[in-house]
Amino acid sequence: MQKDFKLLFIGDIVGRCGRNIVSNFLVQNNRKSEYDFVIANVENASHGFGLTKKNYDELLSYGIDCMTSGNHIWDKKDILSYIDETDVLIRPYNYHKSALGVGYRIFDKIVVINLLGKTFMPPIDCPFVALENIIEELKNKIDITDKIIFVDFHAEATAEKQCFARFAFDMGVSAVVGTHTHVPTADETIIDGHAFISDVGFCGSKMGVIGMEYQSSLKRLLTSINERFDVEMALPYVLNACEIVFSGNCAKSIKRISFEYSEQEEKESED
Repeated sequence: MQKDFKLLFIGDIVGRCGRNIVSNFLVQNNRKSEYDFVIANVENASHGFGLTKKNYDELLSYGIDCMTSGNHIWDKKDILSYIDETDVLIRPYNYHKSALGVGYRIFDKIVVINLLGKTFMPPIDCPFVALENIIEELKNKIDITDKIIFVDFHAEATAEKQCFARFAFDMGVSAVVGTHTHVPTADETIIDGHAFISDVGFCGSKMGVIGMEYQSSLKRLLTSINERFDVEMALPYVLNACEIVFSGNCAKSIKRISFEYSEQEEKESED
């Protein structure tokens, strides 16, 4: 009898506090051992914007098997020096074909795809057409019926995410999880053996505005003038994730995870 495949997807990691709580969850609490595969969105992992090589190596050491990203993946320029050397990091596939890196990766039991949405997002190639192209590429490389096909759909609009998921399921995709808003949604569901949630949420400080400092966020919203954003570092920290269990390439269950790191725990760790 085939063993179930248990996957953990971690929402957008924001800055040092986001990296710290991921380490606390996976390493200190030894939760990594519960999962067959761990994916995390890392586009905000380095001071809220982009991903440095140092932080990439740090996250890799926590046992993350695949790293997805989004529209901020290019914000730290050293990404250009190492993205082609990595074997677990992916950037959205629907950037122009000249972009460095790759938009999907094939692992032993799973294919992980990264795509950007179009609604309220920077100009990008159509994610629907991009997915059709990916599926055709995959069919020429592997037997896709033997793989879990997972998509991190990094998008703003809930309607676009829901519509894209149904489109993806018709093409054989096993699961679509939404990222980008940093706010977890309560619509996790299984549709005819396919898993979906509009947005997984984020990892970072609960005291911020989607992970960033309140005062700088307030000033920008009041004045409409660009303001430097800094990552909020105040406790408590939260990790938003989802757990999906597959039998073969069929999703059996999806569950939201919210894990908090409290002030008391921080003091204890400092001692």
